[in-house]
Amino acid sequence: MLPWGGLSCCLSAAALYLLGRSSGRDAELLKSVTRVNQLKELAQLLEAEHLLPLVVAISGRVSSDTPINCEFSGLRGVIVEETAEQHFLKHNDAGSWIQDSALMLSMSKEVPWYLDDGTGRAFVVGARSATNFILPVVSEVFEESGRSLMRGTLDYLQGLKMLGVKRIERVLPTGTSLTVVGEAAKDDIGTIRIQRPHKGPFYVSPKTIDQLISNLGKWARWYKYASMGLSIFGLYLVTKHIILYLMERRRRWELQKRVLAAAAKRSSQENEGENEKASNGTDGTKRDRTMPDLCVICLERDYNAVFVPCGHMCCCVACCSHLTNCPLCRRRIELVVKTFRH
Repeated sequence: MLPWGGLSCCLSAAALYLLGRSSGRDAELLKSVTRVNQLKELAQLLEAEHLLPLVVAISGRVSSDTPINCEFSGLRGVIVEETAEQHFLKHNDAGSWIQDSALMLSMSKEVPWYLDDGTGRAFVVGARSATNFILPVVSEVFEESGRSLMRGTLDYLQGLKMLGVKRIERVLPTGTSLTVVGEAAKDDIGTIRIQRPHKGPFYVSPKTIDQLISNLGKWARWYKYASMGLSIFGLYLVTKHIILYLMERRRRWELQKRVLAAAAKRSSQENEGENEKASNGTDGTKRDRTMPDLCVICLERDYNAVFVPCGHMCCCVACCSHLTNCPLCRRRIELVVKTFRH
């Protein structure tokens, strides 16, 4: 049997190592991007064609010419996600009621928006696919179920008890301070955009560029240490499995050697006619056994017991009563099952 625990640890360590390398590589890329202190400087940088494509890090406040008015929170935002979840109690086979939920509605809206720092503006395109971009939850409203008596009775007969509807609103409000790392581009009418680069980092986060670099460095170190720990533990499990396997093979070989020696001694004490009679069945067929079925403990009786849970069969029932561990694999014996031959 393969040491799946050790192999899983080694594979997990490899995955963490790759994540650590990725985080470290992203941290180095963020250090190499061009930092723009004011948005008016970005237009001057883009005029130099030899710098294109230009990956920059800029900061500013979220603004829009056509913001969205949020229904529940009353905020004005540029990206709005609304979800509605139906919460209910469901009757299971055990006769009890368990709480569950189901998604009823999911809606997303986004309007063109830009970063503004008072000196200029830069539109942000495709922010929801950026790394570290999370829409904060600004409103959670739970509306209790107001169903009629007839509808409630029908739901109860179907094994349901409606509790209500939970509405969640996630919004990127106007005025939020953001840091955007991406490729800067300028169209024919002079509009500046920040978008996902063909090759390079794309971040939209409320943290500063230095905080992003520090955070990525911490994750890279954590992944590295976790990868080392899992590698050591996985190698320990694999090595332990190999040692136990070799010890079991050695014990098996020694027991087989004892059984063969006892069988040879017993056969030498019997005459040739009795050996012939024992080796032939009633139908005249010859039993060919390279390994005698002798108990490895007493070496006198045939083995007729199976150990649970290891499944080895190497002892007789009389000797099993004195054992707590299997003679072959050394696993603890939980149950002994007597076997019969027809």
